[in-house]
Amino acid sequence: MSKERLAAFADAILALIMTILVLAPDAPKEPTLEGFWDLRMSYFSYVLSLFWLGSLWMGLNEVWDTAGRIDNACVMWTLVLLFFASLIPYTTDLVSRHFDNRIMQCVYGLVVLVMTGANWMLHRTLEKPNADVEVFLASSRSYRHLLGPDIAIKLVALAASAAIWPPAMMCGVLAA
Repeated sequence: MSKERLAAFADAILALIMTILVLAPDAPKEPTLEGFWDLRMSYFSYVLSLFWLGSLWMGLNEVWDTAGRIDNACVMWTLVLLFFASLIPYTTDLVSRHFDNRIMQCVYGLVVLVMTGANWMLHRTLEKPNADVEVFLASSRSYRHLLGPDIAIKLVALAASAAIWPPAMMCGVLAA
């Protein structure tokens, strides 16, 4: 498979996921400012998830632009990443409806963490077939170094969400 086909497939899937996400927010019960204000945590959840997926898409586009070749491991990690990305609309809906619920925040956090780990692995596995592409290697290593603190922030947020304050997970995703 060419990298262009995989990139197009990933773009299409992420576009569908983001479209589903955008269609899900609730309308206010009353068409007033207070009605919108009552849904502020729901809107926050959707905006955060949409922009987080958008930043993932931007990062993947950089990967596809600089990588020369892909292999089966790359295809598999892309599929894992996209599978967990497909859960974002569902988990965002759960969190938006139960923003202060520990379980819902932790489920969202676990999906986000697994996606981040899959993204790290995707970059890692791409290094083998692109060992001779210096631009890609530098970009991939730099990106993975950023993912280390990103994962740490999300792990701390998940622990805080489980033990102390449920919305800590959403705050951790925003901070990361």
